[in-house]
Amino acid sequence: MTSTHAIRSAHTLRVGLCGIGLDAYWPQFAGLEERLKGYVERVAARLERSSSDGPGVEVVNLGLMDTPQRSREAGHACRRADIDVLFLYVTTYALSNTVLPVVQWAGVPVVVLNLQPQAAIDYKAFNKLADRTAMTGEWLAFCSACPVPEIANLFARAGIPFHQVTGVLDEAQTWTQIEEWLAAARVKAALASARLGLMGHYYSGMLDIMTDVTLVSIAFGTHAELLEVDELSELCANVSQDEIARRVDELHAAFDVQPDCPAEELRRAARTSVALDEFVARHELDAMAYYYKGSGNAANEDTMSSIILGTSLLTARHIPVAGEYEVKNALAMKIMDLLGAGGSFTEYYAMDFNDDLVLMGHDGPGHIAIAEGKTKVRPLRVYHGKVGRGLSVEMSVRYGPVTLLSVVEDAATRFKLVAAEGECVAGEILEIGNTNSRYRFPLGARGFAEAWNAQGPAHHCAVGVGHVSATLEKLAALMGIGFHQVC
Repeated sequence: MTSTHAIRSAHTLRVGLCGIGLDAYWPQFAGLEERLKGYVERVAARLERSSSDGPGVEVVNLGLMDTPQRSREAGHACRRADIDVLFLYVTTYALSNTVLPVVQWAGVPVVVLNLQPQAAIDYKAFNKLADRTAMTGEWLAFCSACPVPEIANLFARAGIPFHQVTGVLDEAQTWTQIEEWLAAARVKAALASARLGLMGHYYSGMLDIMTDVTLVSIAFGTHAELLEVDELSELCANVSQDEIARRVDELHAAFDVQPDCPAEELRRAARTSVALDEFVARHELDAMAYYYKGSGNAANEDTMSSIILGTSLLTARHIPVAGEYEVKNALAMKIMDLLGAGGSFTEYYAMDFNDDLVLMGHDGPGHIAIAEGKTKVRPLRVYHGKVGRGLSVEMSVRYGPVTLLSVVEDAATRFKLVAAEGECVAGEILEIGNTNSRYRFPLGARGFAEAWNAQGPAHHCAVGVGHVSATLEKLAALMGIGFHQVC
């Protein structure tokens, strides 16, 4: 039996880059074409460097398009390269009929780069040029803003969504935005190739979390694999004693196992953790949601009451696991994880009006990689509202900036992303063997709760470290779903 899950390789993002210009200019203005091609090369090199610390970016550099014929050829090249997103770099004035073929044939989200080579023309130096032709050539090198309204008009009439980055070629602010678009495109592509395992059934009565899985596949492109608890229980029965012993050692290394945790419970958790790894590997899962009462079936009850440590380890290894069969929140957790923010399962616990903050957490799996310190393991005599007893995890999310994300069903756009930025702060928490954190928001506890609830989310959400709402907004735009930032 395989005791560790081989994490699937990160998605290499394929980015198409097209500069656009006008062929009539080249014989009229010496050096202009070469200058603009140089700008396109600078953008291509910067795009390739943008992922030095993460998954790669493969740039399909289509050069400078200046005729409809070349645009059509570039569109075919985009299809052959199977690009995920197209950056359309407006280097100077270009006719809109140069743009339409490549965008139509590429058939992927489009980001228009309206970038000047410098923040402003050097007016004095420009006006001292004796050659009027040279003056026009210099002006055209700064003329990227000119055709963008024409291109936008074309896209609007053609029903082609597009996005924009407006700024200076080498400016930090410009590249912050471009890198956010790259991150959003990578998440979109990863979701479209992801496999989401759904094991068990919904927690009876929770109408908010019941989700149309067909719409999930339509909107996110994610494959849903329906799985049986019986299969996991069978795998548990076949775990060897040596595998259990090794996993017990790994659990002690990963967690702060409390002295009152019975050795047999730890061995039970280790056994199920090993079986979970095999289960996930067998089905090539990238995320999972589960819930099963286990009542009346001793093997299944044993499996489901010993699952928390194993699912917490999986979550920390980029395979987020959501309890209570929360399909939407498994997606939210996966999105946050793909952004490098983590993504831990959470819900309201209580309000602290004295300190003006919100207590949030959950029983079940926790994202131990974003915990403040080492996650504790505690024994529970009874699970909260669930059959069985066993070991559970207790942790706070790392102190500092955080983002909450909820994937919300929306009548207008099928789904929307609802985000809120705040801070996880130190202080007393409930020592009940659950994930549990104290969050402060700019709107205050009352303002946040009312603004968040007004968006109609399910009662679960994902919490990650850092502020990533700008990238989440771009992800929603690329996917054609809604977005709302509460704070």
